[in-house]
Amino acid sequence: MEKSKAMKRDSIATAKVLSDALPHMQRHDGSIIVIKLGGHAMSSDDAMASFARDIVLMRQCNVNPVIVHGGGPMINDMLKKLDIKSEFVNGKRVTDAATVEVVEMVLSGKVNKAIVQAINDQGGRAVGISGKDANLLKCTQANPELGLVGDPQTVDATVVHSLIADGMIPVIAPLGSGENGETFNINGDTAAGAVAAGLKADRLLLLTDVDGVKDADGDVITSLTADQVTELTKDGVIAGGMIPKTETALKAVRGGVNAVVIMNGQQENACLLELFTTYGAGSMIRA
Repeated sequence: MEKSKAMKRDSIATAKVLSDALPHMQRHDGSIIVIKLGGHAMSSDDAMASFARDIVLMRQCNVNPVIVHGGGPMINDMLKKLDIKSEFVNGKRVTDAATVEVVEMVLSGKVNKAIVQAINDQGGRAVGISGKDANLLKCTQANPELGLVGDPQTVDATVVHSLIADGMIPVIAPLGSGENGETFNINGDTAAGAVAAGLKADRLLLLTDVDGVKDADGDVITSLTADQVTELTKDGVIAGGMIPKTETALKAVRGGVNAVVIMNGQQENACLLELFTTYGAGSMIRA
């Protein structure tokens, strides 16, 4: 009898959650959502499986997720195994010819395919590509001191639209091509912002290890305009590692993305909470 009552309560609770989520699902019906998945978020099999389930559910709700991933920790591990020494300029790795070969091998190979497999294991239909495929991301050199680090100049999103139209979930490694056919390594956030702008995505979700942009008191600011981000940066409230993320957000919204959300990807069901609940998650930045 008690078990029957508990099951009934669970059914009522589930129905309420679905009822509350329905307007938000309808709001994002047919939308393209670009999600930046960082390398640290892929270190746990359980976290990867949970993320993959969320992505598959999004697709089943007629939301079109596009994943752009990083893989810094995996690159570091492989460079160490191969005994390839790295030089650094102002704390940033110099990507020489030997390093970029390893970067491409790890990002387009091991990391990309692990994400694809995780999504497919949950019933999705994921396809892995890189920014080099079909000239998705054409780059120039971002900084001569850093070597083969790319700054995306043009985005040809034709291949991504084709995959979405065929019901696929694109998983994109952050690599690009140069004018002379060279391979460029691209910062994962930068690549995600460029892809999102090229797709005119409804949302860009930057999954990180913090809850969002914080004010001077340390509280998360749930909603900001581009002008507010600029002011908070000038005042030193936005500082350190948050600056590159807010810069990516500003460039994306100015490039046609409806909104960018900086959020904690370590939170269970983070993407679903952002898209399908009233209060969302993290800090939303709009133009």
